[in-house]
Amino acid sequence: MNETLDVLIVGGGLVGASLAIALDASGLAVALAEAVPPRVDLQPSYDERNLALARASVNALEALGVLDAASPATPIRRIHVSRRGDFGAARLDAAELGLPAFGAVIPARELGNALLRRLDACTRLVRIAPAQAVAIEANADAVRVELRSGDSTRSVRTRLLVGADGSESFVRSALGIDVQRHDYRQSAIVTAVTVDKPLDGLAYERFTDSGPVALLPLGERRAGLVLSVPTEQAEGVAALDDAAFIAFVHERFGWRAGRFTRPGRRKPYPLARVLADRTSAARSVLIGNAAQTVHPLGAQGFNLGLRDALVLAELLREAQSSGADPGADALLARHVERRADDRAATTAFSDELVRLTGSDFLPLRIARSLGLHALDRIAPLKRGFALRGMGFRGDTPAAGLSR
Repeated sequence: MNETLDVLIVGGGLVGASLAIALDASGLAVALAEAVPPRVDLQPSYDERNLALARASVNALEALGVLDAASPATPIRRIHVSRRGDFGAARLDAAELGLPAFGAVIPARELGNALLRRLDACTRLVRIAPAQAVAIEANADAVRVELRSGDSTRSVRTRLLVGADGSESFVRSALGIDVQRHDYRQSAIVTAVTVDKPLDGLAYERFTDSGPVALLPLGERRAGLVLSVPTEQAEGVAALDDAAFIAFVHERFGWRAGRFTRPGRRKPYPLARVLADRTSAARSVLIGNAAQTVHPLGAQGFNLGLRDALVLAELLREAQSSGADPGADALLARHVERRADDRAATTAFSDELVRLTGSDFLPLRIARSLGLHALDRIAPLKRGFALRGMGFRGDTPAAGLSR
């Protein structure tokens, strides 16, 4: 590849693939470098998790042709929020707020399959896989990226480099961008269970002293389960036999959703917050987990990263239509500006919620219970909370605006 690309995306996970799809018809010369061959069982981010997509994310993925009526996404129509040991609970119903749904749940593997199908349909996108970035050199007019595939390497020039290569981003490190890390000393055990009665679009968020538990509707009588435990307990809990694991879950979650049976394969994921000190450098920008990795509480991680990608796609299409440089400092500054409020508010919300809901301090328990009671009873507060959770926060990308 001797010519200079307009955009090189390093990282073919959920966010990087979404950006590549959004740019396919832009007229820009775009390439996607993926560390593994394009197979769903090899891409680490296309794993066993169940993703809670905000309404804005569902809208955007439908607009991009990734999700359609046949997609295995289950609408979230109701949400129940409670905290073990506290009084009160918040109950949100989309119909009461005049909304069709708050969002939808889809297995990450199924979303990965849908993204791969849509990538296969792209007509202009160049896909380079397997290929890992091993060296980056920024110059005035382009960035040179060295990509390694097996024993061979190739050099690619691009006017804009996009780092979408995850929490341990090579791009971020090579650009000299530092991060702030916080280890929550928790791990999320992700699996699915069978419930004895259908959830019918009802999602649960249950807080406990030792971490939150989320139950997500998957259709029929299956539900996605995210169980947070102290990291030192994670391997032991994941290795419990089915009966002991179900008993452990019920002890933490209770019986409000009925009896659980038939847990699926269980895998623990260590939880940490990783925030890049800045999200741009000369002719380079970070999106998704390369820019910020947040606690899965509230299911904001992928939704936040997708909004990073969609705003960047909007700006790049505008630049292309006006003949502007896609790697110009002004464009990157505009992206940072447009993403700043959403990024700050979402990462702070996720972090503060973990800390506030994990404390057993009595005055905080009382305040927390009163807050849940107010959220359950005050309609404007409930609607504002719901809209923020649906991804309609600040400078929303146009692709997600339809409610």
